[in-house]
Amino acid sequence: MTDAAVAVTGGCGCGRVRYTATLASVDGYLCHCRMCQRATGSVSIAFVNAKQADVTWHAECDWHRSSPIAERGFCQVCGTSLTFRYVDGPNIDLTVASLDDPSAIRCTSHFGVESRLDAWWHGTEGLPEHRADAYQPLPDRWEKAGAAPPD
Repeated sequence: MTDAAVAVTGGCGCGRVRYTATLASVDGYLCHCRMCQRATGSVSIAFVNAKQADVTWHAECDWHRSSPIAERGFCQVCGTSLTFRYVDGPNIDLTVASLDDPSAIRCTSHFGVESRLDAWWHGTEGLPEHRADAYQPLPDRWEKAGAAPPD
């Protein structure tokens, strides 16, 4: 845990939803539970925790009641997953990838490990790595569209 509060900003992919938050810690975690897998369409999702009172929405996200005990914030325009929170709790988890600088967060634990896809997805160090900008069809598509790739 960090000793000082950290200010972060973030938002969705299309820019409609924006937030600022003060984090008590830059310690994040990967959630592997089936609810998160299904909600995001991914094998896990990275979160960082904050107090709801320490998050300011400059444009409010949309909410989906994903279970009787929790809801998830997202952008209904672009589909970006932004948050998870229990309906009876004071805290909120922000998706690390929605932060403007996700590198500010460090992963310190795993949650929902009973659903973790260990056999093929955990411990992927050493697999071949490829840069998106080095895969020529991708920059060609951006150029053809008259746009620049996102940061």
